[in-house]
This record gives sequence, structure tokens and C-alpha cells, in this order.
Amino acid sequence: MGPMRRTVLGIFAALILAAATACTITTKDPGYVPPAPLPPMEQLEQAAVVDAKNFANGDGVISFITEDRTVACSLTAARGEHVNLPYEQNNFADTANNKLAIVPVAHCELAKYPQPKSEDAKDDCAGTNLGYLGGVALLTPDSARYGECRSGVTQMEATYGPKGSKAGALAQLQVLGDGQNLEGNGLRCSAYNGGVACGNVSAGVGFFVSPEHYELISRPVETASPVPGNPSKTP
Repeated sequence: MGPMRRTVLGIFAALILAAATACTITTKDPGYVPPAPLPPMEQLEQAAVVDAKNFANGDGVISFITEDRTVACSLTAARGEHVNLPYEQNNFADTANNKLAIVPVAHCELAKYPQPKSEDAKDDCAGTNLGYLGGVALLTPDSARYGECRSGVTQMEATYGPKGSKAGALAQLQVLGDGQNLEGNGLRCSAYNGGVACGNVSAGVGFFVSPEHYELISRPVETASPVPGNPSKTP
């Protein structure tokens, strides 16, 4: 065998050895249990905040939709009950409402959703106590609520529900990836655990919504410190 042939074979063998040692084979551990998702407020506090520039949806509004198209949310503002949503008809810009204070809010709509618990119904729907439906969550800096009075479906339900059009303004929203976090006007929203959490981290107020369940979060009532007793007297 000539020197050239031995050299070529040596190089070829070296390449095969390098390729073989570079390959790794992974196998699933049948005993592995993935960690449980973080509680909503911890997720909002710990997840890295992404650049909101790509989610801008009008003057001061940040909007997104989840990858599975089940929840759409906006970090926006409200005047009273009028929420500034670019994809919903509203009276936020009506001059008659200029006297109302502008409040930062997070607003989410769902395509499929649970019904509100009776204790979470915060409106008597013009005294009828009828028509308080789920599918919408609203966060202000100091409170969170689930449900609203309405006679029809949410915009998300009309777009991505069982008979949805799959078209329109909501279909154009930017997707917020699972685990990502957005912030606007001191409020945060994160897509994770099959739904969306929104909250005011500093106040400990927020909500989590998904097609299967929802959770309203409020800061625990602080118990008053016990009144110190009179100092003992020494004889």
C-alpha cells in the first residue's frame, strides 16, 4: 500500500472517529417529572420582560395573542368602564368621557372560557342579574375581575371560537411566546401554563385566565400588629 493511500485512509478513519464521538444519543428518563409552573405573580416577577416595540397597537397600547390563539390581551388604559381597545368598539375617546380619570389596565379576552363563579360577579347587569358572562378579565392597579355584562360573544370567540371567522383585527396581533413577559404602564402580562397571567407585581394584584379555569389574585389582608402591653414593673 502506497504512502498516499495510507494517508487518505488515515484521514478517512479520523473523520469517522470524530463524527462518531461528536454524536450524542439522548433517551427519555421515565422517572423525570417536569417542575410545576410558577404561581402567576412569581411568573410575572421572575420572567424576563421582552421588548414591547413589536407589540405596539396604537397610541400607548400593547397587544398580543397567545400562540394557540385562545387568549388575546392588551396593556392599555380605561376611562371609567371605557377601555381603549383597538380591536373593539368603545367610547374611550369620546369627549364626554374626558372628565374621567385615565387608569392603566390589562384586558384579556378568551375564545373558550369558564363561566364566572357567583361570588365573582361584580355587576348586576342593570338590576337584572342576567347576562354576566365569562371570557373577559380586567386588571387595574388595585383590583382584578373576571366576567362582564354582555349579550353576545367576545371578539375572540367570534374570531377563534368554534364558529369563528379566523380573520379580522385580532388575527393580526403579534404572538407572545410561551414564558415571555410584557410590561406597560406598571402592569405585566405573561403567556404561560396554557393561558395568560396579568398583574401589578408591586401591589400583589392580578389574574390568570385559560380556557379551562381562571384565578383572581389579591394581596392578603394585613393583620394589625398586636398592641404592645404595658411594660412589666419590677418590684
